[in-house]
Amino acid sequence: MSPSANDLTARWASRLDDRQTVLSGAGVYPLLALLARFATGPARDELHAVAPTPGTTVDSPTTRLATGFWSRAGLPLGRRWRTELDSTTRGELTGDPTVDQPRLDRWAREHTDGLVDRMPVQVGPGTALVLANALTVLVDWATPFRPAPCQPTTGPWQGRPLAGLHRPGGDPTALRVADTPAGPISLLTVPGDADVDVLLALGPAGQPAARVLPAALGALDHPATLPTPAGPGVTEDTVEGYDDRPELLVRTVGFTVTGDHDLLDHADLFGLVAAGRDGDHFPDISPQLSVSDARQSARAEFTATGFRAAAVTAVGMRAGSAPPRATVRRRRIRLDVDRPFGFLAVHRPTGLVLIAGWVTDPTGA
Repeated sequence: MSPSANDLTARWASRLDDRQTVLSGAGVYPLLALLARFATGPARDELHAVAPTPGTTVDSPTTRLATGFWSRAGLPLGRRWRTELDSTTRGELTGDPTVDQPRLDRWAREHTDGLVDRMPVQVGPGTALVLANALTVLVDWATPFRPAPCQPTTGPWQGRPLAGLHRPGGDPTALRVADTPAGPISLLTVPGDADVDVLLALGPAGQPAARVLPAALGALDHPATLPTPAGPGVTEDTVEGYDDRPELLVRTVGFTVTGDHDLLDHADLFGLVAAGRDGDHFPDISPQLSVSDARQSARAEFTATGFRAAAVTAVGMRAGSAPPRATVRRRRIRLDVDRPFGFLAVHRPTGLVLIAGWVTDPTGA
């Protein structure tokens, strides 16, 4: 699933404005692929163009993906739909929003460890079916950061006391500078202790999210690199140390980012133009179904000890300390992330980007 899902994430990111947000193409993709399997006509063509391969479950100790669907009582469901979705959560919609909405909201909370506290779509008497998934990523850092005061002296965060995070003695190979269409981008890999890493992406000053994030995604597969000192936020000097091995010093900021997205605002991006029109687009699910609502709610938290993120995507459908030693001189590379930047949570074995986002308002001190 990685190439197609990552392409979807990159195209989605290219439409972002510069507000702080978080999103998950990996959370949307399985639903689109599932709908493509059961669609007909133009709706199938559009969905298949966006999600040409089946959505797959990431086999990971840090990542969970749950899927569920709820149908209105009495809605006729196709046999193929009923037999092929045995592994999903099934539920019934009563048609009473005061009963149905709390059930769906509880499902979202339970399947994201409370990171997302509600289902992104609102159900009503006319809702025939809801299809949803919940993606949760829980990462502990292999090497934690240390909290440290941070108050940038330049840029949009100048003078703000922020929840700084500091980590000395790192491996310089965790930092590379990608040569991209958006200019040089400093990419720092923060390794998780299992199979998910988080990449921080700092582009040239003034470059917007819509350029930096797609460029960072492209650099995952096309790692053209520049000399490290050429990277935004990167400086290099010589310091005293216990040995002559180069070290990486990272100074960044903690953040909590939320995002709420109406997928039908970009229906062409998600292959939902035809599916959103009245018609018989999904006869193997139920007659005369069309997409009435498609949304995602996401949240990501980056702290000294780890990264926690979740995204719920839903489609609503209508029917109709050591002793001192001698010191030597060694090279030190320093990365300061002290202005708006992007981040990517990447499943290391597959390269699948699970969560992506843009930070403009980091956690205050």
